[in-house]
Amino acid sequence: PVLCGRSVASEAEAIRLANDSDFGLAATVISSNPERAKRIGRQLKAGSIWYNSEQLVLPETAWGGFKRSGIGRELGPWGLSAYLEVKHVVGPA
Repeated sequence: PVLCGRSVASEAEAIRLANDSDFGLAATVISSNPERAKRIGRQLKAGSIWYNSEQLVLPETAWGGFKRSGIGRELGPWGLSAYLEVKHVVGPA
């Protein structure tokens, strides 16, 4: 694994840089202040966001990205709906 780090002047700049990408599969926020980590996480444009935790992927939750990080969702009811086609058929009563 590789970790890239960058210093920024503000929280707003960090969020802007993180969101300035064509992709948005996942993000992680690490902070000594859990409320700050949650606040930042809510502003990130990614399909899965972890803060101050390991990167768990649970089968009952949606997995998929934003922007150019794929289409649709996998896992959970959201993943199942990608395989469904709804059809409405009407006939005489």
